Amino acid sequence: MTDGPYFVLTVLGVLGTGLVAGVFCGFSTFVMKGLAALPPAQGVAAMKAINVAAVTPAFMVVFIGSAVVCAMIAVVTFVLWPDEGAVELLLGSALYLFGSFGVTMVANVPRNDALAELEPGTPEAVAYWPAYVREWTAWNHVRTFASAAAAVAYVLALT
Repeated sequence: MTDGPYFVLTVLGVLGTGLVAGVFCGFSTFVMKGLAALPPAQGVAAMKAINVAAVTPAFMVVFIGSAVVCAMIAVVTFVLWPDEGAVELLLGSALYLFGSFGVTMVANVPRNDALAELEPGTPEAVAYWPAYVREWTAWNHVRTFASAAAAVAYVLALT
């Protein structure tokens, strides 16, 4: 499985999932802590701006492109079932598709959408902000771990 085009596909999986893990790690380790330290109205305004800025072609190509690559790896692995690396390839795909991409869709995006509806200085926004930071960051830790673990699984499949 990890020869020729399958090798390239797996390397792309390592690169994509690793890049996404790095972005999420940055948010978990310092961005959210910095935003949480701001007064709530400023934190809400800053996070709303970040959420808009994040939906750029560059990030979307890496984030969604990685999901496509992971899905392709899973399909090719099921079809060809290589002698070596099949478990690692399937595990890497599942970690990213469910633990990173899936968690984003069911946990982080709905919180971002709820935040987008609030005006930064309102009592509703101020009240929502602490729960948003806590919950969004907890789910982001899951995404960080899942993306990094997917990259590791793909590397192990190559060895």
